[in-house]
Amino acid sequence: MSLKEEIRSFIERMVLESERKDLFRKPLVGFSSADNSLYTDLKDIVNPDHLHPKDILPKAQTVISFFVPFSETVVDSNKKGPAVSYRWAESYVEANKLINQISADLVDYLKKKNIDAATIKATHNFDEKTLKSAWSHRSGAYIANMGKFGLNRMIITRAGCAGRFGTVIISANIPADNEESTEFCLYHKNGSCLKCMKSCPQNALHPDKEFDRFKCYDLLLKNADEFSHMGLCDVCGKCVVSCPFALL
Repeated sequence: MSLKEEIRSFIERMVLESERKDLFRKPLVGFSSADNSLYTDLKDIVNPDHLHPKDILPKAQTVISFFVPFSETVVDSNKKGPAVSYRWAESYVEANKLINQISADLVDYLKKKNIDAATIKATHNFDEKTLKSAWSHRSGAYIANMGKFGLNRMIITRAGCAGRFGTVIISANIPADNEESTEFCLYHKNGSCLKCMKSCPQNALHPDKEFDRFKCYDLLLKNADEFSHMGLCDVCGKCVVSCPFALL
């Protein structure tokens, strides 16, 4: 078994055998070169302070991106009404825990093979003043050819866009995967869909304007208060579940 297959199998097994496997589906795993010029471009596209893979791991050769998709039950639960469903909130918290555990365990597993590895926590790696991240898991997934951005700012993968992403950076060289050429987002494809925009309770999405991250975050903080007993739970997800490709 190649190292690429080992890593993919490792992540799949951890998701499908997790205590809350009822909340998730089979994960996707992608690989990109740490020397891909797009990682340098993220300083202009995302944030001037966005990290390069070699800022995190000086010996970085490959960036592993993985997507843990939510189950159909989880997605359907959040489609009803303006309020965030308990199941969606629960899945957000459990997914972040699982991604952090997968990342930590994979780092340990690879170190036993004399492969240096480092990771970035699943969420809350952003500047609270600008609300911009030091590392974008979704951008890493895009560079790994796992999908393309929809109008809702989510990566729409071949498993949909409802779920959470993680990243592990390693010192071994693993060939990148073939490009995902499918344009799932119907707005970007032919202008025929604005469901994510219309479903946003904060009117934070617009095809001709920059995403209003501050409007979005105001609601996330309110929801975090409601679900504070779960832990860190600043969620909404209405723009995700309204997407015709939330599940694939």
